[in-house]
This record gives sequence, structure tokens and C-alpha cells, in this order.
Amino acid sequence: MTAAHPGERVEVWFEDEARFGQKGTLTTVWAERGSRPTAPKQGAFGNLHVLTAVCPATGEAEGLVSPALNAEVVQLFLDQLSAATPAGTHRVLVWDGAGYHTAKALRPPPNLTLLTLPPYSPELNPVERLWLYLRQHHWSNRVYPTMADLEEAAVSGWRAVCLNADRIKTVCRCDYLEPGT
Repeated sequence: MTAAHPGERVEVWFEDEARFGQKGTLTTVWAERGSRPTAPKQGAFGNLHVLTAVCPATGEAEGLVSPALNAEVVQLFLDQLSAATPAGTHRVLVWDGAGYHTAKALRPPPNLTLLTLPPYSPELNPVERLWLYLRQHHWSNRVYPTMADLEEAAVSGWRAVCLNADRIKTVCRCDYLEPGT
């Protein structure tokens, strides 16, 4: 990839989306042996989509929260990621083969190269671990009465984790990439 972009710094980024909603999830908690801790479980059905791209090498992250997920939203996210890319840098964005990733309407910006993971291989995308971490530490065992509360929780949880470069380097480390690639 560096040969195709001489004089530019090439970074490998990973992208994925998660649905986050009022239905919620339960997760384990520490409790005294023999006790049965309670956790709230909500029955509402509102949800949002959280799109995130991370660079495990630098710990940088870029995100977008949207009420819908389609090719238009993905294009908006690609444009946002492109605008946040420093001059002289080219980003390789690795993601899955979801329909909105392969839509003909997508126009990747010139400073991004899109690379699709093989089918049925979520273990190759380190952002999958980010969703687990966010659910365990920020999004589970809570009730979100309104969509505004849901959006606030999505954004504040995302910021608490994704604006911490060391946390991203740890949670989203990618052992199968050689350092410096």
C-alpha cells in the first residue's frame, strides 16, 4: 500500500457499526456471594446506530451516531473520516462486507482505501471488542426513558472510551498486524 501512496503516511483503520437501544442488555456485575443483584431491564424499542473507526496503532478514533443505517449514512461517515485525515496521510479502512459497505452509491474519498474482510470473520475486526467493552462498562444495566437519553448515553460512553488513545490501543489491539504496517 505504501508503494501506491509514495510520500504519504499510511495508516490501517478498522470500522464497524453497532445498534444501541432502549431494549438494552444485561451484563455481569460483582456482588456478594449468595446475593442476587438486580438490574433494570427496559422494554422500549427505540435504537440508534453507532459507527466507529479506530486505528489500533495510534489509538485514534472517529465516530458517528445516527438514527438510521444505510449507504447515505456510511457515505457521510466516510466523508467525516476523510476530513479528519491529516494532509500527507492515507488511511486504509478495513470493514466487513455489509450491504451498505458495498453499495454502488458509495464514493470513497481519495485519501481512503476500502478493504473488505473475508465473510464470517468478525474476529478479524478489533472494533468488535470495542462494542463488548462499551456494553460491559457504559451501556448495559441501564434504562433510557427517551431517545435523547439514549443518544446522550451513546455519545458519553463513546467519548469516555474512544477519546482515550491508550484504551483504544488496548481494547482494539490487532495482534495479526505487524507493528508499523
